[in-house]
Amino acid sequence: MEIPLQITFKNAESSDVIEKEIRERAKKLERFFDHIMSCRVVVDIPHKHKFRGNQYNIRIDITVPPGNEIAVTKSSPDPDKTHKDPHLAIKDAFSSAARQLEDYSRKLRGDVKKQAMLPEGFISEINRKEGFGRISTIDGKLVYFHKNSVVDEDFKNLSTGMKVRFAEEKGEKGAQASTVRLIK
Repeated sequence: MEIPLQITFKNAESSDVIEKEIRERAKKLERFFDHIMSCRVVVDIPHKHKFRGNQYNIRIDITVPPGNEIAVTKSSPDPDKTHKDPHLAIKDAFSSAARQLEDYSRKLRGDVKKQAMLPEGFISEINRKEGFGRISTIDGKLVYFHKNSVVDEDFKNLSTGMKVRFAEEKGEKGAQASTVRLIK
């Protein structure tokens, strides 16, 4: 199927070479998702520089069923390294669009793994001197955790009664938490 394609040059002169490359790359997008409804590409030079050269920005808007849109904007990946070459900017933009189409296709097929919710509990004991604590789970089980398993928070700031999520594993002396995150 031929993808309905619209190419616009903004602040840049149209080029048959660039247009041809965009058409070829847009056609290849069907390998990643074969139900593309439309594709709009904007080639833009937002700032014209006499000495540093022009920076090309590429925007791709892809419409996919059921009325969703995938948008990719590729400008400079790093402020010091600009896309002075339009072909590189186009290549980067279409590579990103292909990855997003693959992800969208996987999601539609249900191939994306759903992240399991981690169990929750309350800190029931803190031993600051020895650097460990215990979590009481909803079902009444006690889970040991070491100060190094606390993520995104300082162990010194924890206190009993705080609600946490944790990843449980089997330890030498029973259940222990490999990661502990405070629920704010």
